[in-house]
Amino acid sequence: MNRRSEATDGPGTPTGAAPFRQAQAGCRDSLARLMTAHEKLVHAVVRKQVLGDLPFAEALQAGRIGLWRAILGFDPQRGTAFSTYAWTCIMHRVWREVKLADRAQGQAARHLPLTEAASWADEDRDPARDWEAFAADCALWDLVARLPQRLQVVVLARYELTGQAQAFYAQIGAALGVSGERARQLHTEALIWMRQPAHSQHLRSLLGRHTLADYEAVEAETQRWLRWRGGRHGR
Repeated sequence: MNRRSEATDGPGTPTGAAPFRQAQAGCRDSLARLMTAHEKLVHAVVRKQVLGDLPFAEALQAGRIGLWRAILGFDPQRGTAFSTYAWTCIMHRVWREVKLADRAQGQAARHLPLTEAASWADEDRDPARDWEAFAADCALWDLVARLPQRLQVVVLARYELTGQAQAFYAQIGAALGVSGERARQLHTEALIWMRQPAHSQHLRSLLGRHTLADYEAVEAETQRWLRWRGGRHGR
């Protein structure tokens, strides 16, 4: 069972398509039961997101709106688990609120330049139509969350994912207690780690970047980096 299913499964969780059809037909009781049953999923999503200047309570409320939209838009016949579908819808709504909060502070949050995922700023986007793009963004955030701690700090700071302006290598190095040059090297190491098929297989499959040529390019890049690191340590 995956992490997202664990966040929602339980003895009181409604199962099957009937509760969703009832909620979509206007049954308030069914909607309320589904909202309550999947409240833990909202908390799980919010805890994994970088909220910037958005208060945690407001992020939870935004997540609940995303869950509500997911319930009303979910189609069991598409073959996607509700927890997976809802995860993307919740992230969509929370990230939209994060961007609005950042904009209010005169800051512009940017995505990592590793995917071609859709912008989440448009409230009227159809979650079903954009599911694959949202799923790619979720997979990317999951990948960042699995980085070793120092590498995660570098990636978050370089790509403005903390809600702050992009940090220079010297600033990142000072925070980590290393030189700016070492911070740059850690940035390269983080990107090498994230591009490894063993770490990024799910994201690669979503983006269609899991061909032999893609893997060979990653391997060549990794070998160049290992040779450089070996030569540096051998001095």
